Amino acid sequence: MNYPKSKIYFDGSHYIAIPHTRQLWKKRKNKITKNEQEEKVKQILKNGESKVKSEKIKNAVEIINKEINDTQKATELVNKVLEKEKRNKIVRLTRLYRKVNLQQWTHFCTFTYDNEKLNEEEFKKKLVTCLRHLSNRKNWKYIGVWERSPTNNRLHFHGIFVIPEMIGSLIEIKDYSTKTHKMQITYQNTFFLERFGRNDFSEIENNTVTLQAVQYMLKYIRKTNEKVIYSKHLHTYFVSDILESDIVCTIGQEKRKLLLFDNFLCIDEGVVMGKVSPDVIKEMPKSN
Repeated sequence: MNYPKSKIYFDGSHYIAIPHTRQLWKKRKNKITKNEQEEKVKQILKNGESKVKSEKIKNAVEIINKEINDTQKATELVNKVLEKEKRNKIVRLTRLYRKVNLQQWTHFCTFTYDNEKLNEEEFKKKLVTCLRHLSNRKNWKYIGVWERSPTNNRLHFHGIFVIPEMIGSLIEIKDYSTKTHKMQITYQNTFFLERFGRNDFSEIENNTVTLQAVQYMLKYIRKTNEKVIYSKHLHTYFVSDILESDIVCTIGQEKRKLLLFDNFLCIDEGVVMGKVSPDVIKEMPKSN
């Protein structure tokens, strides 16, 4: 048995295929209004003054209980919201890893701003716009997150990038690191230096560096619940027909996924594109 148009992702060790299933009917989409109480719970948890999670939860239950006068239902509502947020975070992190593992990342970059050029609000808006243009015009790809310095609370942006065509020039700058308390050599891009301020472009030479960069971002995301910023056309899967001879076994819930051999054939519309490799994956159809 062969599996046409399967979605494939790399989990860091192996390629996993999700066979295409034909949907015979479509369920009519009903307009679902957001639950106002759930939204209120989210805002209470987000804006709570206490940094201790247990105190935030207790505070949320007390506020909701004042409205509905039912401690049990208030507690159930808060726990329901927390469970949804936990599940959504797992889904987001899973999607992040799959997007990361499908790319050949070239640089880890940090951007900050010069007070004489921009204020914080201008920096955030203009950098996002600049990166979006580079994605559309130069095919840059990136995954990043906003972060504040623990010492001076200054905003900067960390991200991993695929840069097929560099703009500006990379210049070597030697300065003092307040973090390591040592002299360091950084490579700054003149394009971003002129428009925004200090930046750092570090080449990614192997998957270990990519993993470290992603772990760094995830650590900050878990701590602050900050959203990840993706570039356009950063796909989660590539699509290929799968031959039965390339399947090791079925895995996952209800055995719906296929564990593939490391040298499986990539096939597009019946045409064999070659054994799986970064170059072959580039030529395959993509999907989210």
